[in-house]
Amino acid sequence: MHGLDSIFFMFKKLKKLDIKWLVLADEDVIFQKPEGIFSLIAYMENHNYSVAGIRDGGVINHRNKNPYSINTFFSILNFDEVLKLYNKKKILSSQYIQENEFNDELDLLPFKFDQSSLYEPYYCFYFWLRRKGMKILFLNSKMRDDIDDKISNEVFLPDGSLFLIHTWYARAYGNNKKHTERIDLILDKIDFGENIVEPIIFKDRLFRINKEVRKVFKKIIIKLEKL
Repeated sequence: MHGLDSIFFMFKKLKKLDIKWLVLADEDVIFQKPEGIFSLIAYMENHNYSVAGIRDGGVINHRNKNPYSINTFFSILNFDEVLKLYNKKKILSSQYIQENEFNDELDLLPFKFDQSSLYEPYYCFYFWLRRKGMKILFLNSKMRDDIDDKISNEVFLPDGSLFLIHTWYARAYGNNKKHTERIDLILDKIDFGENIVEPIIFKDRLFRINKEVRKVFKKIIIKLEKL
C-alpha cells in the first residue's frame, strides 16, 4: 500500500468485505515465517494494538524520515476497528506534527531520523490513528549483514524470531543485474511450497492521472512560494 490515494482506495473497495485484520505487503517482501502473521495478530489483539509495522525513520539506514509513522512496505491493520472511525476529511487534516506530541522512546534507534518530517503524504493516516488513541506496534528490524546485500532489512516478530525480509527495489528485478542477483540470493533460500493462490486484483484506474495532477500542483506551489 503506497500513497494516500491507495489508502482511501483501499477503504472504498474493502469496506463491505467483512474484514477484521488486513495484512498489507509489497511485492518485494519475502516471508521467512509466514505463519508468524497469526501469532502477530494474536499478540496485537492481546495488547490492544491497531497497527503493526516498521518505523519510517531510525531503523533502516536509507530511510531517515519520520519515526512516528510506519513505512508501508509491510503492515497489519485492524481494519474493522479503524473502519468504524474512518473519516477522510479528518485524516487529510492530520498532516502535521506538534512538538513533543508523541512520547516514543527513540534514543536507541541505530540510524538517523527526522521527527518533524512530513515527507510521505500518507503520514497523516497514521498520525490520525495515533491521535484517535490507537496504538502502533513498531516491529524490530535490522539491516542484513551480508557482503552481497547491504540494502535489504530483516523484520522480527515480538518473540525475536525472523519474520520477513524486505529486499527493496523489486521494480529493478530482471532489469538491473545487481538488484536481481541480490534478491535471488534471498529467494534461493526460501521454500515456497506448492500451493498457488490466484489473487483478487483491484485496480485504481485514476492512479496515474492523480499522480500527474499532484506533480503539477506541487510545482505550482513551489513557484508561488518563490514569488
